[in-house]
Amino acid sequence: MKLRQFGFIAVLLVAASASGSGPMSPESIAVPEPVASVTVVDLDGLADVDFGDTEAELTRRGILRTDVDACGPTLAGHDMVSPIFIEERLVLLWAGDPARTPEGITAGTPIAEVQASYPSVRELHAPQGTHRFDGLLARDGDRGYLFLHDGHTVHKIIAGYASWAQRLFVEGHGPC
Repeated sequence: MKLRQFGFIAVLLVAASASGSGPMSPESIAVPEPVASVTVVDLDGLADVDFGDTEAELTRRGILRTDVDACGPTLAGHDMVSPIFIEERLVLLWAGDPARTPEGITAGTPIAEVQASYPSVRELHAPQGTHRFDGLLARDGDRGYLFLHDGHTVHKIIAGYASWAQRLFVEGHGPC
């Protein structure tokens, strides 16, 4: 290697090193998502909403909102979660991303991970000729999760009373 080439390479290395040093701009710093912004849906409900709560009680507490332009009532602070009431009682929560179970299952999770997290999960097959998703039903007593999937990944999580989740799957109803 000639002295001239060596000098040129040394100058390039010094320039590259200098360009990568110094203070970082605020735009280049990744801001982590606040932990409180992730909605966890468990077999009791949400942090401030329990299965079995009445519509009247949730309205009185300011959690149930009917004043928004949606397909039904919504839960304040939980934009991606739709409540399903039967006879004035909360029986199911229909949750989309970024809501997740305590085990970390969310929309986009591979179904193999669901099966590993819930070993007793039962497969449910959508009727032939429909455009509905298949499901995985994970029961724990009278409660359960219904994971709607495309054969590869989870698309929706439905949590609540297992019998109502099963019925919702069989009858093919959504939150709207």
